[in-house]
Amino acid sequence: MIVVPGNWKTLESVRKYCREALEVCEDQVVDPRGKHTKFSLVKMAAGICVLPVDDSGNVYLTCEFRYALGRDSVEAVGGVVEQGEHPSDAARRELKEELGIDAEQLHYLGHVDPVTSIISSPVHLFVARDLGYGNSKQDHHEEISMMKLSLEAAARMVGRNEITHAESCTLILRTYLQAHL
Repeated sequence: MIVVPGNWKTLESVRKYCREALEVCEDQVVDPRGKHTKFSLVKMAAGICVLPVDDSGNVYLTCEFRYALGRDSVEAVGGVVEQGEHPSDAARRELKEELGIDAEQLHYLGHVDPVTSIISSPVHLFVARDLGYGNSKQDHHEEISMMKLSLEAAARMVGRNEITHAESCTLILRTYLQAHL
């Protein structure tokens, strides 16, 4: 028996699906009230979300078709932290791959936990500064276009529900608030 913080007890955990950075488990648990129940848990590799900001205060976002949504999505640069990789290294790698941008400075703005009820997958948030520009090296399945706009315009897009990617919304608003507080 495994004791989980919050007084939950896991009696058994059965892996139902596992592929690449995704694992789905069904746990037999005893909740804090003593009730036996099943609990589904999705475990995903940690991720990064990085917002490049140039010396003029412009940000660079991605626009990419997202199969799960069935539409294009405007987002900050994002990706998975590879096994053994530090989140800041993943941020630099993804920034170069997706937009061809190098950053001299990365500022860590904490992390977010998307869909906390069933998903375990922290996403580390970074702001990239002192930017250099080159060619992107997108994965074979990616068709990413770059958008350049002011940080304020990006924050307004979040407010108008034009950016819906949760990690990007959080990162854009944290960055905007830091610049205006």
